[in-house]
Amino acid sequence: MRYFLRFFILSFSFAFLLISCGPPPPEMLKKNEKTPEDLMKEGMRDMRDGFYEGAIEVFQEIKDKYPYSKYVLMAELKIADALYFKRSYDEAYEAYSEFEKLHPVNPNIPYVIYQKGMCHFERVSTIDRDQYHTRKAKEEFERLIRRFPNSKYVRIAKWRVRKCYSNLAKHELYVANFYLKMKKYRAALQRYRYAIMNYPDIGQYYDALRGIELCEKRLGKAGKEMAKEEEEKVIQAKKRIERCLPCERIRRGRPPALEEEMRKNR
Repeated sequence: MRYFLRFFILSFSFAFLLISCGPPPPEMLKKNEKTPEDLMKEGMRDMRDGFYEGAIEVFQEIKDKYPYSKYVLMAELKIADALYFKRSYDEAYEAYSEFEKLHPVNPNIPYVIYQKGMCHFERVSTIDRDQYHTRKAKEEFERLIRRFPNSKYVRIAKWRVRKCYSNLAKHELYVANFYLKMKKYRAALQRYRYAIMNYPDIGQYYDALRGIELCEKRLGKAGKEMAKEEEEKVIQAKKRIERCLPCERIRRGRPPALEEEMRKNR
């Protein structure tokens, strides 16, 4: 009897230890679990403090745990923003593109397109390098201007379009001047003309004209005949590009104040 009692006490103690070491009851888990609103506040706080990796994890948690919450769309957008601010521009561009694809009529689409342009604009190269990102940024900003002409982002998008045009024009002149220096006058002439046709009224117009004049002198009559064929194209190009350029008061200098406002509200 004594051995049986000892065995019973030991068994009961072991069972009690197993129960006490188990997971907490469901009621306690639910009580301590953060709500979508709590997680959103935490993620936004991480964003303000510059903890972008942490913010991404929190916003992803909202998507995973609460897929039907009203905060899911904002979490998706904020993941893209966090990637942008941590300078992961390719990943940010993909995240913005995915948001635009899934929610094409969302009110934030003008902002999304602007940010897609910025993912390229932040990587614009110097004029002696390839201008891939300059061209892609210009395309996104121009798409924003066409689709949402009344958006608050259009003003700064136009300012950035002009910066892109200026960079592209300077790049063409850089290449043209290089050909001129190498005495490849026909190649230089084509580059100067391309700059005038595609980027008129940007600031390099007269520099390109001087380059054309110099090349024509070196090439003789053939160069002058080629010039006449391009006159009408230049006029049409000016009209086409002017529609995408901002008004005179924001053509030069610092970007409009909206840029700073956007960063404060991120």
